[in-house]
Amino acid sequence: MIALLPGGLQLAYDEAGSGTPLLLVHGWPHDRTMWAGQVAGLATYARVIAPDLRGVGESAVTGPYTIDQYADDLVAFLDSLGIASAVVCGLSMGGYIAFSMLRRHRDHIRALVLADTRATADTDEMRANRARLIDLIERDGTAALAARQIEPMLGRSTRERQPLLVETVRRMMASVSPEGAIGALRAMAARPDSTPLLGTIDMPTLVVGGAEDGITPPEVLRSMADSIPKSRIEILEQGGHLCPLERPAAFNHVVSEFLGTLLYD
Repeated sequence: MIALLPGGLQLAYDEAGSGTPLLLVHGWPHDRTMWAGQVAGLATYARVIAPDLRGVGESAVTGPYTIDQYADDLVAFLDSLGIASAVVCGLSMGGYIAFSMLRRHRDHIRALVLADTRATADTDEMRANRARLIDLIERDGTAALAARQIEPMLGRSTRERQPLLVETVRRMMASVSPEGAIGALRAMAARPDSTPLLGTIDMPTLVVGGAEDGITPPEVLRSMADSIPKSRIEILEQGGHLCPLERPAAFNHVVSEFLGTLLYD
């Protein structure tokens, strides 16, 4: 499906189920297909909506690319569907976008799921690595990016035991448009520190991630959860940075339990 936003931006999305809206925000360099297991598996519990961000998948490849712009896009997207507020689930870069939504559009967020993400801004080392990745994409394209990123994106257990999934993730990353991939890298490098925001989060929050995630390891997630007053944390064994893909049944279980608690909040 395609949503047409003010200004002419087209965002592609998948949707299933009914009830409480659950907005799934993918990471980098991914697209909405990473949420296929959640669109199917959580539709019993919520109205599950998974869009492609601008520059990715079947959405329009057009700037500007900033974390705040992605957040504004998603609020306009929700408005286009007649949704006043949603449970926002952001993975990795999607978590950065969720923090921006908190700063700019808090009234649109019913509850939060922060998956394999962090509140801190990039360090100088991280920004330098993003610059190297931009050079790689400009020189060799997104196929080379996918080859470089496949190991850190997936846990050791997944890489050893799920070769078909490894290939699926590689193809997904290789298919991202160079403009969209580079725009997102620059957006992430420029994002602010969201750590001061954590103590102000006054809504139910689930922090979830993979035990084998080397990008946002469990200690990063636990530290973030400790700073959010109404949060709970779940660490999924044998999952890496893409735990919704690597451990879909386990991820859906903890998210469905979390959605159930909202009925009594």
